[in-house]
Amino acid sequence: MALELRHLRYLLAVAEHANFTRAAEELHISQPTLSQQVKQLERTVGVQLLDRSGRAVRLTDAGESYAHYARRALQDLAAAERAVLDVRDLSRGALRLAMTPTFTAYLIGPLAELLHTRHPGITLDVRELPQDRIESALLADELDLGIAFHGPHLPGISATDLFTETLSLVVGPRHSRAGSTRALPVTSLTGQPLALLSGDFATRGHIDAYFTLHRTTPSVAVQANSISALTEIVRRTPLATVLPDALTRDHPHLSPVPLTPALPSRTVTLLRREAAYQSSAAQEFTRLTRDWVRTLDTLDAPMPEGGPGR
Repeated sequence: MALELRHLRYLLAVAEHANFTRAAEELHISQPTLSQQVKQLERTVGVQLLDRSGRAVRLTDAGESYAHYARRALQDLAAAERAVLDVRDLSRGALRLAMTPTFTAYLIGPLAELLHTRHPGITLDVRELPQDRIESALLADELDLGIAFHGPHLPGISATDLFTETLSLVVGPRHSRAGSTRALPVTSLTGQPLALLSGDFATRGHIDAYFTLHRTTPSVAVQANSISALTEIVRRTPLATVLPDALTRDHPHLSPVPLTPALPSRTVTLLRREAAYQSSAAQEFTRLTRDWVRTLDTLDAPMPEGGPGR
């Protein structure tokens, strides 16, 4: 029997589900057909790949080794197909991008606008994922690029620093500190009602650690697992929140109030798989992102002494 790609996909599906029936449902084939195809694969390679003796089907030692190379082969084939379809003039193409949740509130809009304005033929698939899921998806060739925070990364992940994200107290027009640029001691927030991101966000852990370090215990009046909901609540109530400064650029009704000591900043990074094929679309998105970051640096630069025009 000639080995075909479907045999690799069938084996990996059974290994993932540890069950022939569920794997067959995912593959949209009958369970007997799936079982027969996997047995044909085992006869071809001359070794048992699956242990069917227990309640759950699992890979044998030989199966584990074979599955490792099967996954790599399918990833390489998918990369080859994308390379063939890649168009250097960027008249068409596709980009699979993921970012951690806070970035979808202020980063994806400008970057998608840049990409679509200059290259409308490129399709963009954007996903919102936790950082560990982004890295595993990159390694599995489910993504081309990811945007997350600097830190220990999984082996095989390449990280390029983009910019530094700062967080501040963010208030709306009904808050007593609206329009104030004077730094506020963090200890003054003890007992004060805040609206904060829920524990689903890594940013919330960052905020809680900061409050704990400075022995500050605000009253959490509202928790939200949506940044858009949180900003709307802050806009319409006297409640404050803690969010990235950059988010206030596109929300004129929100204003940042610096805290002292300042919240620790975080480095935002562009992630990719080290050995991955980088399509023209991925390379162009990387370039546009770096250009956009340089624009931000210019806007945030201190005013020359003497004010504008000097």
